[in-house]
Amino acid sequence: MKELTIGRNDAGQRLDRFLAKAVPLLPASLAQKYIRLKRIKCNNARAQRDTRLQEGDVLQLYINDEFFDKPSEANAYLTVTAPKLNIVYEDENILLVDKKPGVAVHPHDGAEYGRTLIDHIQAYLYAKGEWRPREEQAFTPALCNRIDRNTGGIVIAAKTAEALRILNQKIRDRELDKRYLAVVEGTPRPETGVLKGYLFKDAVKNRVFVTDTPQKGAKTCETRYRTLTKRGGLSLVECELITGRTHQIRAQFAHAGHPLLGDGKYGKLDPHADRRYQALYSYRLTFCFTTDAGVLAPLNGRSFQVADVEFVKTYFPDFRLPGIAE
Repeated sequence: MKELTIGRNDAGQRLDRFLAKAVPLLPASLAQKYIRLKRIKCNNARAQRDTRLQEGDVLQLYINDEFFDKPSEANAYLTVTAPKLNIVYEDENILLVDKKPGVAVHPHDGAEYGRTLIDHIQAYLYAKGEWRPREEQAFTPALCNRIDRNTGGIVIAAKTAEALRILNQKIRDRELDKRYLAVVEGTPRPETGVLKGYLFKDAVKNRVFVTDTPQKGAKTCETRYRTLTKRGGLSLVECELITGRTHQIRAQFAHAGHPLLGDGKYGKLDPHADRRYQALYSYRLTFCFTTDAGVLAPLNGRSFQVADVEFVKTYFPDFRLPGIAE
């Protein structure tokens, strides 16, 4: 419990408005709940959110110490009172979340605190009592892979330090199989094959370029694909990254003459509808461990898939994604 004494400059304010300034990490909805539950009192008596504070009043705040920290990227999860997650799978070690397009996985320049995927994951685990930051020496639940803001799909979060260490190693050793769905313009020829090229990044323009011949600073890039169905001048393709380069699928298909639908950076905006995001989704994940996986060994051989993909239903309404046999 902490006590705050109201000084001359704070007198006359409503209780809820004072709390928003004095305890900025405490969300307004949670502050109201705590007032209702008498975990926030004024002069040891029940108060209301619109109580006018007087000089000399003493507030009793029965709330966790975390809320009294200064706002930062490390404690942005505290501003999330109702975590919004599409959970694909969860156990005591990991969490698989279906990230929707438009959601950033991490904050950028501190402008999105409380609205990113990692904020909601940490808030979810904090609310469940599975993560107690005041009791941890260093570990914080973390993401093992990233997906661009405007791309959707499965993101892996480690709930323990051991799981994080193992998953990072498995990803480096390519012992996870990730499959993507994309809608491209036209029909790739052949309908099943491998796109090969050389990719280099222009940091100033924040985009990549693909060439057919080696270039200074360029890295090889390969994407295996197969066409699943076609309709209305569009093709639904499944992609597997043989190499994992920035914007690889988007840039390689654009270079091949089949840009992704809605991709304004590497192709052109969707001519069929007002799409806000490129039609690209990391829809399936399979654990393919070839070496010891420790506590994650029970996941070996298992596949996980998102429930649905919006652009598949929109552009290929008669197509059904194959399910996963457990």
